[in-house]
Amino acid sequence: MTPDPHPIDFTDVSAHLAGRSLDVRWIHGSESAKHNADPELQVHHYDAHTVILRQNMAVNYEAPFLFLLFGNDRAVLLDTGATAAPELFPLRRVVDELVASWLDRHPRPGYRLVVLHSHGHGDHVAGDAQFADRPDTVVVGAELATVRAFLGLDDDLDRPALLDLGGRVLTCLPGPGHHPAAISYYDPFTGFLLTGDTVYPGRLYVSDWDAYTATIDRLIAFAAAHPVSHVLGCHIEMSSEPGVDYPIRYTYQPDEPPLQLGVDRLQAVRDALEKADGRAGRHVHDDFVIVYGTS
Repeated sequence: MTPDPHPIDFTDVSAHLAGRSLDVRWIHGSESAKHNADPELQVHHYDAHTVILRQNMAVNYEAPFLFLLFGNDRAVLLDTGATAAPELFPLRRVVDELVASWLDRHPRPGYRLVVLHSHGHGDHVAGDAQFADRPDTVVVGAELATVRAFLGLDDDLDRPALLDLGGRVLTCLPGPGHHPAAISYYDPFTGFLLTGDTVYPGRLYVSDWDAYTATIDRLIAFAAAHPVSHVLGCHIEMSSEPGVDYPIRYTYQPDEPPLQLGVDRLQAVRDALEKADGRAGRHVHDDFVIVYGTS
């Protein structure tokens, strides 16, 4: 590969702080999904090298958030949304446009894209096939063995892996409990701790209580040792009214709380787990609901 003549210094975080904001009014559906006029994907440029996308609720009620992070050598797309059909959910087109725009500003040869996932549930992998024939692209399956092999993870869940995008190095933290192959990603460039469906303002579905508790413990320890600016999950399901979540399959959420969470939310979830003590049911708290052993 030809050396990059203008490498971006992703270690000089202070040079990239201007304009960063998560003060966003996310698209949140409408009373009539049929007449919804929002784009299929909302695009928010957090900074020149970090893009947050949200799927339209009128396309799929899950309305997941996706993350596109650019490095000097390659970009990574974390999750591909809840809808496969490009005519309904043109993820590939939007990502191609975003990559082309970034390369116009930062030209370099042989630029690649890696498609990874927070975990393997259908609302996070449905768009994978849109990238199957994309040049210079690797789509990493969300199965446990596949993602661990690609990232270089093993059975030692206390040993994270590093993913180098070219000067922008993500820490990949295995985090089972919601899903066996769940991964959280830490990006020191933004300070984002991307927690998928493990922690977010919504219903935290726990499939394995002990594994989930251990994952929260590891995230707390990691956040205590690293400068985390925001904890970002992949959904918003709570309303701004304490303890009230929007009904499942609801496609209009006009009173959402922010997506971004402070690191104190990790401890709040851990305290809630301690209180619930492995009992099945819905354990309702002001800002999240833990769901275990029930739908």
